[in-house]
Amino acid sequence: MIAFAARTMSFAAYDPSVTILVLWDIDHTLLSIGPLSGELYRDTFVKVTAQPFERLADMAGRTDLAITSETLRLHGIVPTDALLASFAEALAAAFDSNRDRLAAQGRALHGARDALQTLAGRDDIVQSVLTGNAEPIARCKLAAFDLDRFVDFDIGAYGMDGAERPPLVALARQRAEGKYGLTFDASTTVLIGDTPKDVEAGHQGGARVVAVATGSSTIDDLKAAGAELVLPDLRDTDAVVAAVLDVSGP
Repeated sequence: MIAFAARTMSFAAYDPSVTILVLWDIDHTLLSIGPLSGELYRDTFVKVTAQPFERLADMAGRTDLAITSETLRLHGIVPTDALLASFAEALAAAFDSNRDRLAAQGRALHGARDALQTLAGRDDIVQSVLTGNAEPIARCKLAAFDLDRFVDFDIGAYGMDGAERPPLVALARQRAEGKYGLTFDASTTVLIGDTPKDVEAGHQGGARVVAVATGSSTIDDLKAAGAELVLPDLRDTDAVVAAVLDVSGP
């Protein structure tokens, strides 16, 4: 059953002639890799800085640029552009060399594959990611679970594109418009994520938000954050499709 947020917003009824841009969060929305991300961050920190690792910045709903910058500052290190670029490159290499561990220790979340595949098969949907992961890491994670073939990475927005998520919505929209020659606005851009930060990014960036309670945030948390629509998970493919096509009603 679809759970609606307390705040209601009005959108035009679904028009099959209109193409919708769907932007997926990755971690805890489509898949989970458990503590492996934190481990690879720690190993990368030691490799790049040659200093002992003490503490990792909060990762939930944040971009790699923000996480890396804060983690460096927590250790008294100034996050220069050159250092951030070196860190991002080393972190991406660490994920790439651990692809087998991603698949072995992680999992695609229930319903993720069916939802992605169904939306990818529609002519009225353009589908990509809006994620805190740097692009090579996003590609690596989705490929580990054979989910990468369902999204267009060229039009996504990623964790090294900016420290904050809201501007990434406009960036993804700009990339999609440039590639497909279509115009997307707040009524035809849908962000799907699992945290209040995803909800905030959608609303501030100009997108409708479908939230899923597949991470640490509850349905009530996501309703309180103002998501137009909240689903318990992605198991009900029809509900996911209906939410994307028209969040204003069941």
